[in-house]
Amino acid sequence: MTSLNDLPIRDDLRGKTPYGAPQEHVRVQLNVNENTHPIPEGVATDIVTAVARAVLGVNRYPDREFTELRESLAAYLGHGLAPENIWAANGSNEVLQHVLQAFGGPGRSVLGFPPTYSMHSIIADGTGTRWVTAERDTDYRLSAATVASAIERERPDIVFLCSPNNPTGTPLGIDVIEAAYDATPGILLVDEAYAEFQDGPTALSLLADRPRLLVSRTMSKAFAFAGARVGYLAADPAAIDALRLVRLPYHLSALTQAAAVAALAHADEMLAMVDDIKAQRDRMIAALPALGYTPHESAANFVLFGGVADPHAVFESLFAEGILIRDVGIPNHLRVTAGTDAETTIFLDALARLGAAGDLGRMAP
Repeated sequence: MTSLNDLPIRDDLRGKTPYGAPQEHVRVQLNVNENTHPIPEGVATDIVTAVARAVLGVNRYPDREFTELRESLAAYLGHGLAPENIWAANGSNEVLQHVLQAFGGPGRSVLGFPPTYSMHSIIADGTGTRWVTAERDTDYRLSAATVASAIERERPDIVFLCSPNNPTGTPLGIDVIEAAYDATPGILLVDEAYAEFQDGPTALSLLADRPRLLVSRTMSKAFAFAGARVGYLAADPAAIDALRLVRLPYHLSALTQAAAVAALAHADEMLAMVDDIKAQRDRMIAALPALGYTPHESAANFVLFGGVADPHAVFESLFAEGILIRDVGIPNHLRVTAGTDAETTIFLDALARLGAAGDLGRMAP
Protein backbone atom coordinates (compact mmCIF):
# COMPACT_ATOMS: atom_id res chain seq x y z
CA MET A 1 0.00 0.00 0.00
CA THR A 2 1.27 3.49 -0.87
CA SER A 3 2.26 5.60 2.13
CA LEU A 4 2.49 9.35 2.50
CA ASN A 5 6.28 9.11 2.30
CA ASP A 6 5.98 7.55 -1.16
CA LEU A 7 4.32 10.69 -2.55
CA PRO A 8 6.15 13.81 -3.76
CA ILE A 9 4.83 16.12 -1.04
CA ARG A 10 6.76 19.27 -0.10
CA ASP A 11 9.89 18.48 1.88
CA ASP A 12 8.90 20.92 4.63
CA LEU A 13 5.69 18.93 5.25
CA ARG A 14 7.40 15.57 5.72
CA GLY A 15 7.10 14.30 9.26
CA LYS A 16 4.32 16.74 10.13
CA THR A 17 1.03 15.62 11.65
CA PRO A 18 -2.41 17.09 10.89
CA TYR A 19 -4.71 18.64 13.46
CA GLY A 20 -6.43 15.94 15.41
CA ALA A 21 -8.92 15.86 18.26
CA PRO A 22 -10.85 12.68 19.09
CA GLN A 23 -14.32 12.58 17.54
CA GLU A 24 -16.24 10.04 19.56
CA HIS A 25 -19.97 9.81 20.18
CA VAL A 26 -20.22 9.76 23.97
CA ARG A 27 -22.83 11.09 26.37
CA VAL A 28 -20.67 14.03 27.55
CA GLN A 29 -18.37 15.67 24.97
CA LEU A 30 -16.20 18.30 26.64
CA ASN A 31 -13.02 18.12 24.58
CA VAL A 32 -13.08 20.71 21.76
CA ASN A 33 -14.58 23.76 23.50
CA GLU A 34 -17.89 23.62 21.67
CA ASN A 35 -20.92 25.37 23.10
CA THR A 36 -22.87 22.36 24.35
CA HIS A 37 -26.10 24.35 24.76
CA PRO A 38 -28.61 23.85 21.92
CA ILE A 39 -29.69 26.79 19.78
CA PRO A 40 -33.10 28.11 20.93
CA GLU A 41 -35.89 26.55 18.89
CA GLY A 42 -37.29 29.86 17.67
CA VAL A 43 -33.87 31.00 16.50
CA ALA A 44 -33.26 27.66 14.79
CA THR A 45 -36.56 28.03 12.93
CA ASP A 46 -35.57 31.47 11.62
CA ILE A 47 -32.18 30.16 10.53
CA VAL A 48 -33.76 27.24 8.68
CA THR A 49 -36.21 29.62 6.98
CA ALA A 50 -33.36 31.89 5.86
CA VAL A 51 -31.38 28.95 4.51
CA ALA A 52 -34.47 27.64 2.69
CA ARG A 53 -34.88 31.00 0.96
CA ALA A 54 -31.20 30.95 -0.03
CA VAL A 55 -31.57 27.46 -1.53
CA LEU A 56 -33.97 28.87 -4.13
CA GLY A 57 -31.09 30.87 -5.58
CA VAL A 58 -28.23 28.38 -5.41
CA ASN A 59 -28.18 28.08 -9.18
CA ARG A 60 -26.34 31.43 -9.01
CA TYR A 61 -23.03 32.18 -7.32
CA PRO A 62 -23.32 33.81 -3.89
CA ASP A 63 -22.52 37.44 -3.15
CA ARG A 64 -18.73 37.39 -3.47
CA GLU A 65 -18.43 40.29 -1.02
CA PHE A 66 -20.92 38.77 1.46
CA THR A 67 -22.26 42.29 1.93
CA GLU A 68 -25.18 41.59 4.26
CA LEU A 69 -23.04 39.39 6.49
CA ARG A 70 -20.36 42.07 6.78
CA GLU A 71 -23.02 44.61 7.68
CA SER A 72 -24.42 42.29 10.34
CA LEU A 73 -21.00 41.52 11.81
CA ALA A 74 -20.05 45.21 11.94
CA ALA A 75 -23.29 46.01 13.78
CA TYR A 76 -22.68 43.16 16.22
CA LEU A 77 -19.09 44.15 17.00
CA GLY A 78 -19.74 47.88 17.41
CA HIS A 79 -16.62 49.94 18.22
CA GLY A 80 -17.39 52.20 15.27
CA LEU A 81 -16.64 49.44 12.77
CA ALA A 82 -18.11 49.55 9.27
CA PRO A 83 -18.61 46.72 6.76
CA GLU A 84 -15.35 47.82 5.11
CA ASN A 85 -13.54 46.74 8.30
CA ILE A 86 -14.90 43.19 8.22
CA TRP A 87 -13.74 39.94 6.64
CA ALA A 88 -15.29 36.47 7.00
CA ALA A 89 -14.54 32.91 5.93
CA ASN A 90 -15.34 29.26 6.63
CA GLY A 91 -14.28 29.28 10.27
CA SER A 92 -11.60 31.43 11.85
CA ASN A 93 -8.98 28.91 10.68
CA GLU A 94 -9.62 29.95 7.08
CA VAL A 95 -9.43 33.58 8.15
CA LEU A 96 -6.00 32.91 9.68
CA GLN A 97 -4.97 31.06 6.53
CA HIS A 98 -5.88 34.11 4.45
CA VAL A 99 -3.78 36.28 6.76
CA LEU A 100 -0.73 34.03 6.39
CA GLN A 101 -1.22 33.73 2.63
CA ALA A 102 -1.32 37.51 2.31
CA PHE A 103 1.34 38.54 4.82
CA GLY A 104 3.40 35.38 5.38
CA GLY A 105 4.68 32.67 3.07
CA PRO A 106 8.16 31.42 2.09
CA GLY A 107 10.94 33.59 3.48
CA ARG A 108 8.67 35.09 6.13
CA SER A 109 8.00 34.18 9.76
CA VAL A 110 5.21 34.21 12.32
CA LEU A 111 5.87 34.37 16.06
CA GLY A 112 3.73 32.53 18.63
CA PHE A 113 3.89 31.90 22.36
CA PRO A 114 3.21 28.22 23.12
CA PRO A 115 1.38 26.56 24.59
CA THR A 116 -1.12 28.21 22.29
CA TYR A 117 -3.71 27.28 19.67
CA SER A 118 -2.26 24.30 17.78
CA MET A 119 -3.66 25.39 14.41
CA HIS A 120 -1.46 28.49 14.37
CA SER A 121 1.67 26.45 13.69
CA ILE A 122 -0.18 24.03 11.38
CA ILE A 123 -1.51 26.85 9.19
CA ALA A 124 1.98 28.38 9.19
CA ASP A 125 3.34 25.07 7.86
CA GLY A 126 0.63 24.87 5.22
CA THR A 127 1.44 28.36 3.90
CA GLY A 128 5.21 27.91 4.00
CA THR A 129 5.57 30.49 6.77
CA ARG A 130 8.36 29.81 9.29
CA TRP A 131 6.92 29.26 12.78
CA VAL A 132 9.07 30.73 15.54
CA THR A 133 8.30 30.65 19.25
CA ALA A 134 9.07 32.46 22.47
CA GLU A 135 8.48 31.50 26.08
CA ARG A 136 5.66 32.69 28.29
CA ASP A 137 5.93 34.00 31.83
CA THR A 138 4.91 31.92 34.85
CA ASP A 139 1.38 30.48 34.90
CA TYR A 140 1.25 30.84 31.10
CA ARG A 141 0.87 34.61 31.31
CA LEU A 142 2.37 37.22 29.01
CA SER A 143 3.65 40.62 30.08
CA ALA A 144 4.18 43.60 27.82
CA ALA A 145 7.93 43.39 28.44
CA THR A 146 8.10 39.68 27.57
CA VAL A 147 6.21 40.10 24.32
CA ALA A 148 8.07 43.22 23.21
CA SER A 149 11.44 41.60 23.97
CA ALA A 150 10.56 38.48 21.94
CA ILE A 151 9.41 40.54 18.97
CA GLU A 152 12.53 42.69 19.01
CA ARG A 153 14.69 39.56 19.20
CA GLU A 154 12.95 37.51 16.49
CA ARG A 155 11.83 40.34 14.16
CA PRO A 156 8.91 38.31 12.77
CA ASP A 157 6.74 39.41 9.88
CA ILE A 158 3.59 38.41 11.80
CA VAL A 159 2.82 37.99 15.50
CA PHE A 160 -0.02 35.80 16.77
CA LEU A 161 -1.51 36.41 20.21
CA CYS A 162 -4.52 34.59 21.70
CA SER A 163 -6.84 36.61 23.93
CA PRO A 164 -7.75 34.66 25.99
CA ASN A 165 -5.19 31.98 25.26
CA ASN A 166 -6.05 28.47 24.12
CA PRO A 167 -5.42 25.89 25.62
CA THR A 168 -4.65 27.63 28.93
CA GLY A 169 -7.53 30.12 29.18
CA THR A 170 -5.08 32.83 30.23
CA PRO A 171 -6.37 36.40 29.83
CA LEU A 172 -4.27 38.91 27.90
CA GLY A 173 -3.96 42.52 28.97
CA ILE A 174 -4.67 45.35 26.55
CA ASP A 175 -1.29 46.79 27.51
CA VAL A 176 0.37 43.64 26.14
CA ILE A 177 -1.39 44.04 22.79
CA GLU A 178 -0.36 47.71 22.63
CA ALA A 179 3.26 46.81 23.40
CA ALA A 180 3.24 44.07 20.78
CA TYR A 181 1.91 46.42 18.14
CA ASP A 182 4.47 49.09 18.94
CA ALA A 183 7.32 46.55 18.81
CA THR A 184 6.50 44.92 15.48
CA PRO A 185 6.89 46.53 12.06
CA GLY A 186 4.66 43.81 10.61
CA ILE A 187 1.21 42.37 11.25
CA LEU A 188 -0.20 41.70 14.72
CA LEU A 189 -3.06 39.19 14.74
CA VAL A 190 -5.05 38.91 17.98
CA ASP A 191 -7.10 35.71 18.02
CA GLU A 192 -10.22 36.44 20.08
CA ALA A 193 -12.07 33.17 19.50
CA TYR A 194 -13.30 33.17 23.11
CA ALA A 195 -13.80 36.92 23.54
CA GLU A 196 -17.45 36.70 24.61
CA PHE A 197 -16.47 34.68 27.68
CA GLN A 198 -14.00 37.21 29.07
CA ASP A 199 -14.58 40.41 30.99
CA GLY A 200 -12.78 43.63 30.25
CA PRO A 201 -11.73 45.41 27.06
CA THR A 202 -11.22 43.78 23.70
CA ALA A 203 -8.53 44.36 21.09
CA LEU A 204 -11.28 45.83 18.93
CA SER A 205 -10.93 48.98 21.02
CA LEU A 206 -7.37 49.41 19.67
CA LEU A 207 -8.12 49.19 15.94
CA ALA A 208 -8.40 52.92 15.26
CA ASP A 209 -5.16 54.27 13.75
CA ARG A 210 -3.50 50.83 13.90
CA PRO A 211 -3.61 49.56 10.30
CA ARG A 212 -1.38 46.55 11.04
CA LEU A 213 -3.63 45.21 13.83
CA LEU A 214 -6.06 42.41 12.90
CA VAL A 215 -8.59 40.92 15.34
CA SER A 216 -10.10 37.53 14.48
CA ARG A 217 -13.18 35.93 16.01
CA THR A 218 -15.53 33.01 15.46
CA MET A 219 -19.21 32.15 15.72
CA SER A 220 -18.31 28.59 16.75
CA LYS A 221 -18.07 29.17 20.50
CA ALA A 222 -20.39 31.74 22.07
CA PHE A 223 -22.87 31.52 19.17
CA ALA A 224 -23.05 27.69 19.28
CA PHE A 225 -22.36 27.69 15.54
CA ALA A 226 -19.41 25.31 15.30
CA GLY A 227 -21.05 23.16 12.62
CA ALA A 228 -21.83 26.17 10.43
CA ARG A 229 -18.14 27.17 10.08
CA VAL A 230 -18.19 30.96 10.26
CA GLY A 231 -15.16 32.95 11.35
CA TYR A 232 -14.46 36.63 10.84
CA LEU A 233 -11.93 39.39 11.30
CA ALA A 234 -11.93 43.14 11.93
CA ALA A 235 -9.16 45.36 10.62
CA ASP A 236 -8.31 48.45 8.61
CA PRO A 237 -9.94 48.38 5.15
CA ALA A 238 -6.49 48.18 3.53
CA ALA A 239 -5.82 44.90 5.35
CA ILE A 240 -9.19 43.59 4.15
CA ASP A 241 -8.14 44.44 0.59
CA ALA A 242 -5.00 42.34 1.09
CA LEU A 243 -7.11 39.31 2.07
CA ARG A 244 -9.15 39.65 -1.13
CA LEU A 245 -5.98 38.89 -3.08
CA VAL A 246 -5.71 35.36 -1.69
CA ARG A 247 -9.27 34.19 -1.08
CA LEU A 248 -10.86 31.76 -3.49
CA PRO A 249 -13.76 33.15 -5.57
CA TYR A 250 -17.14 32.92 -3.85
CA HIS A 251 -15.54 31.25 -0.83
CA LEU A 252 -18.58 31.76 1.42
CA SER A 253 -21.61 29.84 0.21
CA ALA A 254 -25.04 31.45 0.00
CA LEU A 255 -26.27 28.99 2.64
CA THR A 256 -23.48 29.90 5.06
CA GLN A 257 -24.11 33.59 4.58
CA ALA A 258 -27.86 33.20 5.12
CA ALA A 259 -27.44 31.10 8.25
CA ALA A 260 -24.93 33.52 9.80
CA VAL A 261 -27.01 36.62 9.08
CA ALA A 262 -30.09 34.98 10.62
CA ALA A 263 -28.11 33.96 13.73
CA LEU A 264 -26.68 37.46 14.17
CA ALA A 265 -30.21 38.88 14.03
CA HIS A 266 -30.80 36.91 17.24
CA ALA A 267 -27.49 37.79 18.90
CA ASP A 268 -29.05 38.50 22.30
CA GLU A 269 -30.80 35.12 22.40
CA MET A 270 -27.77 33.28 21.06
CA LEU A 271 -25.53 34.84 23.70
CA ALA A 272 -27.99 34.34 26.59
CA MET A 273 -26.22 31.06 27.41
CA VAL A 274 -22.79 32.71 27.84
CA ASP A 275 -23.36 33.64 31.48
CA ASP A 276 -24.39 30.07 32.29
CA ILE A 277 -21.26 28.71 30.59
CA LYS A 278 -19.08 31.13 32.56
CA ALA A 279 -20.82 29.99 35.75
CA GLN A 280 -20.03 26.35 34.97
CA ARG A 281 -16.42 27.28 34.19
CA ASP A 282 -16.09 29.06 37.52
CA ARG A 283 -17.84 26.18 39.26
CA MET A 284 -15.18 23.77 38.01
CA ILE A 285 -12.38 26.13 38.99
CA ALA A 286 -13.84 26.25 42.50
CA ALA A 287 -14.44 22.50 42.76
CA LEU A 288 -11.23 21.05 41.31
CA PRO A 289 -8.89 21.95 44.22
CA ALA A 290 -11.01 19.89 46.63
CA LEU A 291 -10.47 16.93 44.31
CA GLY A 292 -6.71 17.41 44.45
CA TYR A 293 -6.20 19.25 41.17
CA THR A 294 -4.89 22.72 40.33
CA PRO A 295 -7.05 24.70 37.90
CA HIS A 296 -5.64 27.71 36.09
CA GLU A 297 -7.44 31.01 35.79
CA SER A 298 -9.61 31.00 32.68
CA ALA A 299 -11.31 33.75 30.70
CA ALA A 300 -12.60 31.25 28.12
CA ASN A 301 -15.23 28.49 28.08
CA PHE A 302 -12.85 25.80 29.34
CA VAL A 303 -10.54 25.02 32.23
CA LEU A 304 -6.96 23.74 32.13
CA PHE A 305 -6.11 21.90 35.32
CA GLY A 306 -2.81 20.55 36.59
CA GLY A 307 -1.73 18.16 39.30
CA VAL A 308 -2.54 15.14 37.12
CA ALA A 309 0.04 12.40 37.69
CA ASP A 310 -1.10 10.31 34.72
CA PRO A 311 -3.16 12.35 32.25
CA HIS A 312 -3.61 9.39 29.91
CA ALA A 313 -5.01 7.20 32.68
CA VAL A 314 -7.46 9.88 33.80
CA PHE A 315 -8.48 10.57 30.19
CA GLU A 316 -9.14 6.88 29.54
CA SER A 317 -10.99 6.36 32.82
CA LEU A 318 -13.34 9.26 32.09
CA PHE A 319 -13.77 8.07 28.51
CA ALA A 320 -14.81 4.66 29.82
CA GLU A 321 -17.65 6.46 31.60
CA GLY A 322 -18.70 8.23 28.41
CA ILE A 323 -16.97 11.53 29.23
CA LEU A 324 -14.59 12.99 26.66
CA ILE A 325 -12.14 15.73 27.71
CA ARG A 326 -8.80 16.78 26.16
CA ASP A 327 -5.17 15.88 26.71
CA VAL A 328 -3.47 18.91 25.15
CA GLY A 329 0.04 17.60 25.65
CA ILE A 330 1.01 19.79 28.60
CA PRO A 331 2.71 17.55 31.18
CA ASN A 332 0.47 16.68 34.16
CA HIS A 333 -2.46 18.68 32.76
CA LEU A 334 -5.84 18.08 31.16
CA ARG A 335 -8.41 20.47 29.70
CA VAL A 336 -12.19 20.34 30.01
CA THR A 337 -14.87 22.41 28.30
CA ALA A 338 -17.49 24.15 30.41
CA GLY A 339 -20.75 22.51 29.42
CA THR A 340 -24.25 22.56 30.82
CA ASP A 341 -24.97 22.25 34.53
CA ALA A 342 -25.77 18.57 34.08
CA GLU A 343 -22.60 17.89 32.08
CA THR A 344 -20.46 19.67 34.65
CA THR A 345 -22.02 17.61 37.44
CA ILE A 346 -21.37 14.36 35.57
CA PHE A 347 -17.72 15.32 34.98
CA LEU A 348 -17.01 16.43 38.56
CA ASP A 349 -18.76 13.41 40.06
CA ALA A 350 -16.76 11.06 37.83
CA LEU A 351 -13.50 12.78 38.70
CA ALA A 352 -14.36 12.48 42.40
CA ARG A 353 -15.05 8.75 41.99
CA LEU A 354 -11.69 8.28 40.29
CA GLY A 355 -9.99 9.86 43.28
CA ALA A 356 -12.02 7.78 45.71
CA ALA A 357 -10.99 4.65 43.82
CA GLY A 358 -7.34 5.15 44.71
CA ASP A 359 -6.30 8.69 43.80
CA LEU A 360 -5.96 7.76 40.14
CA GLY A 361 -4.19 10.56 38.33
CA ARG A 362 -3.61 12.79 41.33
CA MET A 363 -0.07 13.91 42.03
CA ALA A 364 1.35 13.54 45.52
CA PRO A 365 1.42 16.80 47.49
